[in-house]
Amino acid sequence: MKTPVSSPAAKRRARNVRKLQRQSQKPTSRPVKSLDELTPIHRRAAGIDVGSAENYVAIPTEGLASGESPVRVFGVFSAEQDALVEWLRKHQITTVAMEATGIYWRSLFDKLEQAGIEVYLVDPHGVKAVPGRKSDWLDCQWLQKLHTYGLLSKAFQPDLAIRRLRALTRQRAELVCCGAAHQNHMDKALVSMNLHLSLVVSNIVGDTGLHIIEAILEGQRDPQELVKLRDARCKKSTVAEMEAALKGTYDEEQLFILRQSLEAWRFYQKQMEQCDQRIEQALAAIPKAPPALQTAPPKPVPTDPEAKATQRPKRPLKGNNAPTLDFSQALVRICGVDLMKVCGLNLLSVLMLIGEIGVDMSRWRSARAFCSWLGLCPGAKISGGKVLSRRTRQVNNRAATILRLAAWAAGRTDTWLGRFYRRIKARRGAPKAVTATARKLACVIYHLLKYQEEFVPVDILLYEVKAQDNRLRRLRKEAEAMGFDLVELQKVA
Repeated sequence: MKTPVSSPAAKRRARNVRKLQRQSQKPTSRPVKSLDELTPIHRRAAGIDVGSAENYVAIPTEGLASGESPVRVFGVFSAEQDALVEWLRKHQITTVAMEATGIYWRSLFDKLEQAGIEVYLVDPHGVKAVPGRKSDWLDCQWLQKLHTYGLLSKAFQPDLAIRRLRALTRQRAELVCCGAAHQNHMDKALVSMNLHLSLVVSNIVGDTGLHIIEAILEGQRDPQELVKLRDARCKKSTVAEMEAALKGTYDEEQLFILRQSLEAWRFYQKQMEQCDQRIEQALAAIPKAPPALQTAPPKPVPTDPEAKATQRPKRPLKGNNAPTLDFSQALVRICGVDLMKVCGLNLLSVLMLIGEIGVDMSRWRSARAFCSWLGLCPGAKISGGKVLSRRTRQVNNRAATILRLAAWAAGRTDTWLGRFYRRIKARRGAPKAVTATARKLACVIYHLLKYQEEFVPVDILLYEVKAQDNRLRRLRKEAEAMGFDLVELQKVA
């Protein structure tokens, strides 16, 4: 059986033939040099192996006194970190490579940055020492050698103002998780007393739920009196169903747990209010977005300016964990564009996203590089000319998590992103649809922040026409590969 021309095996063979032809046309390559024979890129570079109790530092051997070791060990206290920085400045070190180990690198990173030393923060998984020679003393020398010849890539770190905002947004997310844990404790205590409040109200810490819980803690046990605290907007259950759900056994130990859980939940709500105030101060310290240095390229998909009028207006962000302050104007000032108009994004998601990636898109050379950093693009695991896997990389990226949640929310809307999500979901499943839609959102955000253009949603009809054209193109290609012609049926008048 003859292999089809468009089969993966035929494509692989043709690709390998082209590679051999290109290599045969190139001049004879020079012999591979060893690491010591490469041209140094950073002559005054140092390497630091960061630890919880000690920091091992290696510097170049040039300029050292006879018998002086290029490796020194410093502690982690502030005085010893200051001595480390002074030692590097004494030997005219201009750049440093250090491993990102836990959170131990942060204070040293700030001190080196304030001293005017360029810091390359590298991933420990990408910096591997020679097998069989693993020690802190050798690791710092290996880092220094790799960094000298420019073989290390710098990890992304936003500016100091964005890092302060990032610390606050992450703290707020931790407070939300702690509050949710105590909310679950309240529900567990109620169910233990056979009070199924969560089945008759949409949220036990809403208006109706809190009023009923407070009345129970004050000593009210009559279900008919508790039902009177029901809010008129409660639609999840009827009065009779709520009255039946509030007949239970009131245990003193569970009431004690319920009271403590309620007080803890309110404590974290107050903590979030204070955190929102500090976030407002951090946003005020971030400068306004500079104007775009270049114009945006033409859009591949035509857009309809009137499509904004057909979009359903977004509802204001509500809920127990919603911000108590309105950060929308500050975010528009910082970004130079309103990202909350993008499908799936709201005030809180934009705030957390800016805290993770900042607003300077020049850190990534293209939108594809930005998606690769987020771990939202297909992988490239190829061996022997055969694609072994296209799975996305496993990354621990908070910005990617925010975009995945936004993609899931956008998939429930009647927008072009929602239709894209549902089209991929029907063909590949929900997980891959979330990843693909998150990548679309990442490209949109990169474009908006880089060129500071207002978000204009793609017209749904134009998007459907393009999707249909792409489907027809795939069908024609498959028909040609199988030796058939795709012919359009003539409609009978």
